[in-house]
Amino acid sequence: MIHHSRVGLNVGFGSEKIDERVLAYLARQDWPVTTEMVAKELQVSWNTAQLHLYKLLSQGFVKGRRVGRQNQWVIIERAKEQKRTTGRQVHDRDT
Repeated sequence: MIHHSRVGLNVGFGSEKIDERVLAYLARQDWPVTTEMVAKELQVSWNTAQLHLYKLLSQGFVKGRRVGRQNQWVIIERAKEQKRTTGRQVHDRDT
């Protein structure tokens, strides 16, 4: 399991859109994906993908773990189910 000590990651304008795209991509995957795979799919830098994945991890939407030199990510089932039924991202205030 990946743990990140930073709380309240600051991200720029439009970050919610990137978060939604990350969750949509993860929801379509049957296997864990790497940060590099997310970056390529979203056409963003590796650092941007990593920042958003850690943000989603801190919010409880994804799980991650370190495998060798890679971070691997999966969507948490409740986020996947909520996205499927409502078409939007789950927020703590919604639960």
